[in-house]
Amino acid sequence: QVQLVDSGGGLVQAGGSLRLSCAASGRTFSSYAMGWFRQAPGKGRELIAAISRSGGSTYYADSVKGRFTISRDNAKNTVDLQMNSLKPEDTAVYYCAAKQTPPYSTPLRGYDYWGQGTQVTVSS
Repeated sequence: QVQLVDSGGGLVQAGGSLRLSCAASGRTFSSYAMGWFRQAPGKGRELIAAISRSGGSTYYADSVKGRFTISRDNAKNTVDLQMNSLKPEDTAVYYCAAKQTPPYSTPLRGYDYWGQGTQVTVSS
């Protein structure tokens, strides 16, 4: 089992940057693929980025490709999301999530553990 704590959200102007971080408890962090989801008001939760257990494989939704970068540090039990060139439509609550998977998998669904979420607001 793993517990996740999200942080790093805030208010930023369009074109700006934010870095989200997710800290995981437990000694088996490297057994989990990690994902970042977001949920905008009135919309469903969507996967925007995922990273495999070792960090060697990544996935990005088209809406963030080229602007966001997911990374992880298995020694520190953290996964980050660097967000650049932010747009008002990126405004949402962002959640990190974990799923036990084979080594090179970047799962698109079926995540088992979730952070509490952190609010990102991008003003125009």
